[in-house]
Amino acid sequence: MTGATTQRTRLPYVPAQPATSEKPGIIPMSLRTVHFVVPGGVDDPAAPSGGNAYDRRVCLDLPGFGWQVTRHGAPGTWPRPDRAARDHLARTLSDLPDDAVVLLDGIVACGVPDVVAPHADRLRLAVLVHLPLGDETGLDPAVAADLDARERAVLRAAPAVIATSDWAVRRLVSHHGLAPDRVHVAAPGADIAPLAPGTDGVSRLLCVAAVTPRKGQHRLVAALAAVRDLPWTCELVGGLGHDPAYVAHLRELIARYGLGDRLHLTGPRSGADLDATYAAADLMVLTSYAETYGMAVTEALARGIPVLATDVGGLPEAVGRAPDGGVPGILVPPEDPAALAAELRGWFGEPDVRRRLKAAARGRRAALDGWATTARSLAGVLARLPEAPGRAA
Repeated sequence: MTGATTQRTRLPYVPAQPATSEKPGIIPMSLRTVHFVVPGGVDDPAAPSGGNAYDRRVCLDLPGFGWQVTRHGAPGTWPRPDRAARDHLARTLSDLPDDAVVLLDGIVACGVPDVVAPHADRLRLAVLVHLPLGDETGLDPAVAADLDARERAVLRAAPAVIATSDWAVRRLVSHHGLAPDRVHVAAPGADIAPLAPGTDGVSRLLCVAAVTPRKGQHRLVAALAAVRDLPWTCELVGGLGHDPAYVAHLRELIARYGLGDRLHLTGPRSGADLDATYAAADLMVLTSYAETYGMAVTEALARGIPVLATDVGGLPEAVGRAPDGGVPGILVPPEDPAALAAELRGWFGEPDVRRRLKAAARGRRAALDGWATTARSLAGVLARLPEAPGRAA
């Protein structure tokens, strides 16, 4: 096989792996170590989230860019942990050697500045922010303000902050008064999947998101009730354990509108079940109040599925454009179920609109960055972390 043939057959989104010893399990000496502190439930299949999926994936891909990952699970109800969880995190950080490179998931780190900030003089800290704590929907204003202040203290103490979109970088810099050169972007990647055949090309709607107030599924229910004359069916796929009261409210709304035979809360899905769900979808719908990026959007686009979403946060970045400039989705104002209903009517009633959206989604699919790009960005930030001030002294 020629070198040119080898290059053509290599998957472009798989990073080149460093040379390894013939003995399995031996880490090459060239790999540096990053200690990654993640939520204790990062692997829980009953509570999937974009942040958890991101954390798991970069653990797999960072070795391809020179970083061995030592993962430290932090059990607790983050970002407001009990005493036992705080003490566990404090022990984890105290046990790390001086000048160690440490990447902390923001949901663990940002609520406990008194635990994290004292280690900024001893460790090389970087904080990965999936969602600013105060941006969670439904928080009591006093709680949101307290979490916001705690997050600011942590992020100002850390020498590097990593966000998941350009929008999130701007948000953190302006809101917390951070130096722009200390805040970096490492957007989620996407694995290109087979094109979704869909159902009939129009009627199967899909929303993949944890069922929580921030994801705004009640707005989708209201919009669908307004277009009940159209022949749609819709699946709401996502964890049901985050906010049982909200789930109960959503079920009550579905029953009140008489949509129970067409609109289904399926709970979380993963693996082949989730792949099959995407394969049957004709349109992805996401009605979030806040998103730093929106991994479910790029998961849909990676299968050529167009998107209808709220115009908030990093969602416009996730939707993006095809190389020819085509837009693979429709963005509607938040807090406006009527606008969502109007766009659904357009989706059903205008075949030319559907064709343009589907063509743009296929173009966007081919141009999506893979997870290697994410890992490369993270590796670059970790490599540039300055020596811990206490060690330099």
